Amino acid sequence: MKMMGCVGIGILVLMGIAALLALVVGGQYNNLVGLSQGVDKQWAQVQNVYQRRADLIPNLVQTVSGAAHFEKSTLAEVVEARAKVGQVRLGGEGAPADAAKLAEFQRAQDGLSSALSRLLVVVERYPDLKANANFRDLQVQLEGTENRISVERGRFNEVVQGYNTAVKRFPAVFVAGMLGFHPRAYFEAKAGAEEAPKVKFDFGGQGAAPAPARP
Repeated sequence: MKMMGCVGIGILVLMGIAALLALVVGGQYNNLVGLSQGVDKQWAQVQNVYQRRADLIPNLVQTVSGAAHFEKSTLAEVVEARAKVGQVRLGGEGAPADAAKLAEFQRAQDGLSSALSRLLVVVERYPDLKANANFRDLQVQLEGTENRISVERGRFNEVVQGYNTAVKRFPAVFVAGMLGFHPRAYFEAKAGAEEAPKVKFDFGGQGAAPAPARP
């Protein structure tokens, strides 16, 4: 009888430990789920602002291409860069965990940013185009979108940092991998990334460069 009582106590102790572990694991799982969904939500915001920029480009190209003697190669670069962005396939619906995939996405988007910057610098030599109301409106929208991209990418890195910290923190570090939670990739900063691309022009007509000579 005494031995059976000890066995019963042992079973109760084991059941108590199992229940405690279940509570700990359950709490960690719920916390990681919430943080992971936060990362995916912020990733959707990043994609939204990038898509907004991509949607502005066809109208921008159409407006600029109407300018006489505008450098067609500059427009071609923008169109090609936009196409490369559309060719990047990350897989899955949420934020990519693969750093190489995110780096590929970032390179394509940065390539489009560079092509747009070159186009907008060239526009400085076309006062008539700068005075075009449609172009001015597109310029304002692009400036706002570039600023939003910078903000949303920064917020994405912040929520990823919070998630990655939770994944590696005790006691989650012991169960995160088994539960399917792995560190996510960050956007990598580059030189000058702390400043949004400058796409603002002086439309006051002061110091405007002369229009290209017509043949």
